[in-house]
Amino acid sequence: MRSVFHARYAWVGDGVAEDVRIEIENGRFTAVTPGSPAVGEPLPGLVLPGLANAHSHAFHRALRGRTHSGRGSFWTWREQMYAVAAALDPDGYLALARAVYAEMALAGITCVGEFHYLHHAPGGVRYADPNAMGAALIQAADEAGIRITLLDTLYLTGGVDGTPLQGVQERFGDGDASRWAERVGALSPSPHAVIGAAIHSVRAVPADQLAEMAGHAPLHVHLSEQRAENEQCRAVHGCTPAELLDRHGVLGPGTTAVHATHLTDGDVKLLGDSGTGVCFCPTTERDLADGIGPARRLADAGVPLSLGSDSHAVIDPFEELRALEMNERLASETRGHFPAASLVTAAAAHAALGWDDAGVIATGMRADLVAISLSTVRTAGARPDQAILAATAADVTHVISGGRRIVADGTHTLVDVPREFAKVLS
Repeated sequence: MRSVFHARYAWVGDGVAEDVRIEIENGRFTAVTPGSPAVGEPLPGLVLPGLANAHSHAFHRALRGRTHSGRGSFWTWREQMYAVAAALDPDGYLALARAVYAEMALAGITCVGEFHYLHHAPGGVRYADPNAMGAALIQAADEAGIRITLLDTLYLTGGVDGTPLQGVQERFGDGDASRWAERVGALSPSPHAVIGAAIHSVRAVPADQLAEMAGHAPLHVHLSEQRAENEQCRAVHGCTPAELLDRHGVLGPGTTAVHATHLTDGDVKLLGDSGTGVCFCPTTERDLADGIGPARRLADAGVPLSLGSDSHAVIDPFEELRALEMNERLASETRGHFPAASLVTAAAAHAALGWDDAGVIATGMRADLVAISLSTVRTAGARPDQAILAATAADVTHVISGGRRIVADGTHTLVDVPREFAKVLS
């Protein structure tokens, strides 16, 4: 199927081009031509490449509006999260994840990295299909019209000291890395799904199991999200979590460290020298009072950055990319740390999820497009090259994923999203 669109403004290369003719065939861009006559279906406002949510825990969406006030810490929040995890089964997870992924589509996201560790039934008993929960997530993404990288997660212990899994954590565990690999080996990729891997954290995977995960790509890992994690790792292993991962061959170009909030200068150098990526989740990191990670120092060290919505306190990639810059301003008391092009690149980092052929509007790439209005109360008057710093998810009007229209005039074409949430969250 062939389609032709005309964008008054489109993000091509490192900036905004005008009057761009965009031709699509069989789900890929076949021509991208700036300075063209207004021929083809018009795409309003500013057209961006499809955005990537590099870190998601879909079931955390059930906590929105229920866990954000009052005091407490990451660890007290975790107990509330576990309560949600305890209640889900494959059918319930399919319904919830479909709504979550459709909400992402409405926000301009065309691919999600699902950090998936809710594998088994209560007590750690395997379902008849041991991958029933992962299959539900893959199906949910398909029904919402977006791509998914299922980052199937190894989760074996309840602490750096090897504490056994307890309570709801038993649903997460496979016993050891070899049994995890056997289960994951039964999962099959599909045109919309990549099967990746994840190490939950150095808290949840013993050091003698880490090397078993080296070489998987894409491979993601929670890293130094909490100071307590660093302290425990030093007490048990005599090094930082980043140093421990490096010792066991886990760092490298196919690996993405998630959060990377509390790093030493040596950690930053390790990540940069190894080509490891880092995924920041600013809206979750601020909600949980995790802290502000060293984004600019990491970028200067050569670390590719990506963004995720993690716990889904907010699903808004514009808020995430804006916070990447604004957090640096708060920490440094200076402005202008990331040019707009760098923020778009981080927000569209499909390569962190194993989709190297997506994330830019260019011939041969997957045909993902996101149009944001330049005439809302938030974006009116904004220069097209700065509109991403004013826009929110509410300003997304059209989304095309792999050449398929999944959002039109601000409405999802496949899922009645408010109705879905009303059913699953009632």
